[in-house]
Formats: sequence, structure tokens, C-alpha cells
Amino acid sequence: MTEQGLAEREACLVLEDGTAFRGRAFGSRRNALGEVVFNTGMVGYPESFTDPSYRGQILALTYPLIGNYGVPADFDRELSTFYESGRIHLEGLVVSEYSQYHHHWTAARGLSDLLVEQDVPGIDGVDTRALTKHLRTRGPMAGRIVEGKAPAPEAQVSRAIPRRHLVSEVSVREVQTYGEGAKTVAVVDCGCKNTIIRSLLNRKVRVLRVPWDFDATQLPADGFLFSNGPGDPKDCGPTIETAAKALAQGKPLFGICLGNQILALSCGGGTYKLKFGHRGQNQPCRLEGTRRCFITSQNHGYAADTAALPEGWEPWFTNLNDGTNEGLRHRSKPFMSVQFHPEAMPGPVDTGHLFDEFVAML
Repeated sequence: MTEQGLAEREACLVLEDGTAFRGRAFGSRRNALGEVVFNTGMVGYPESFTDPSYRGQILALTYPLIGNYGVPADFDRELSTFYESGRIHLEGLVVSEYSQYHHHWTAARGLSDLLVEQDVPGIDGVDTRALTKHLRTRGPMAGRIVEGKAPAPEAQVSRAIPRRHLVSEVSVREVQTYGEGAKTVAVVDCGCKNTIIRSLLNRKVRVLRVPWDFDATQLPADGFLFSNGPGDPKDCGPTIETAAKALAQGKPLFGICLGNQILALSCGGGTYKLKFGHRGQNQPCRLEGTRRCFITSQNHGYAADTAALPEGWEPWFTNLNDGTNEGLRHRSKPFMSVQFHPEAMPGPVDTGHLFDEFVAML
């Protein structure tokens, strides 16, 4: 199918260091301001765009052709199969080539139509290879998408993006219940992806999904899961306190992505910001103490610092690209976390068995 009404509109991506990348606008006509990051995945843009971990960011996709399989129809369905939340969380989208032609058996409309509906601007015709090299060398930085042939004076980007508490923007507001089962897991929602909830429901577990600042230890749960989410983990004080209480209770605990960092902070470790983050579906991780390697899907800009881990804790997985931590576990207690996404969506499911391990602990 061909999208209609996509007029040629010149646009520009301006970075905080003054670098400008010119292209063509599509999607919403508003300007965008956010942290510019890149993702190396080849497929799965509907899932990525609706991942709450991208809140507040302008996302550049390194795969050259985007939009050629459109977007599915079940956006409003609870725990949608093709989307990871109920909306797009990007501030803006940067691609090399946007395809106005889309064809797939699940496609209901074009990507640009969805971006217009969700008020998200996009820019195509950008040399995303050059942009990615720039960000890889200098690290993520603030950027702005503006329409026009050249950056206007007001397009100049400050190094200080207005500070927002991103996790509070994407977390649920009240306790939600899913499914039935002999065991109950309290999911602390810092921006939880739909597929994490579905992964638990598929294992016949009752799920209580709670806000990021809710004391989940008050609930009659058999275990706790701390989800993925956006931003700096140190901004999540109430979540860290809840994790510390959960550890004191001794019940099984599983952290995913941001949850790995929350667990590190709650047990006395630290976190730090990576130079350019891990965002893609091909990150190799080694299981500590073995030569086993798993290909994982990742989306994070911070990592756990294992240098200060207290006695009893140990690294569980390590990234083979840069040696950073990809998971923690306790030697004798049922506490574990991973920096990658075992539920994938999009990406490989090499580590999906970790949900089985967690449920078996309950």
C-alpha cells in the first residue's frame, strides 16, 4: 500500500555540539527535543517505538529502510501482541530512508500515519551511519528536530534538557491485576513492557502490577519483579527502597533492565552512565564461569557497577562487546537480575528460560 499526502518538507536534526543533519520531515509537524540515541536492530520498530524505556529520547535507527511493513492494528488492545505499551514514547524518529510503500499481512496503516496520530515527528534522508559514528565517539547528546532548510537560531540546543522524572510518566497509576494462578508476582512497573507481563501469564502466574513508588512488599505476593524503564536509576528512590525491603523479606526477586540497576543500588552497589548505551537485538552476553554465550536484546544507557557489590553477590552475565555488567545474582538467596531483555520483543529469545527459573523459585 502507498501512503497519501506525504509532501516534501525539509527538516534538520541539530545536535547540542552544533552538528546538523539535513533531511525530509514525516509524521507530526511539531519540533522535537530530546536525548539522541541509536538502535542497531534490523526489525521490530513497532515494539521499539512503544517501549517506555525510550521516553524522552530521539531515536536514530541504523537499519537503512524503515516503514516497509507498516504498523499493525491492535494498538488499543490490552497487552497488545505487537506493541509494548499503549503509546509511542519517542520524542522523535531519525531514519535513513522512510518507505511510503508498506506490505505485510499484519499491516493496518503506514508508520507515518501512526506518528501523526501520536504527535511524534520524524526525519528521513539522514546519513544515519555518520550520525551513529558521531554519537559513538562523543556519546549521546541533546538534539532537536526542526522543519526548514537550515537550523533557525531558536533551534540551537542547550546541553541541559529540561529534567523530567521519566519513570513516573510511564508507570501505571494504580494496582492492576492480570490472570489467575497458584502463585502471585508483584511487578513493580517502572515502564514495564507488555511482553514481560505476558511472559509471566504464559507460565500461569497471577500478576499484580503496581506503580513505581508503591510499596509492593505490603502485598500477598510470592515474588517480585522489577521492570525495565527510562532514565537514571538513581531517580527512583522509592523503588530502590521497595527493592531493599523485598530483599529483607527473602522472597524471590527478578530484575530486568532498569530492574538490574535498581537491584544493584538496593543491595549496596552502584550505577553509572554508559558512553553510548546498548540498544539493539544482537548484544552477546557470557554466563559468568562458563563459555556459554547468549545473543540478547537490549535497551539501556546505564549499567550496574559491580566493584562495590557486598558479600554474597556476584556478576551473573557480562557483555562481550565492552565487558560491562549484564546481570547480578546472590550466591545463596533467590535474587537475580539481568540488564538485557529475556522476553525480547523484538529480538532473540535465547534467555527466555530465565522466566522459568524465576517462576520455579516461587
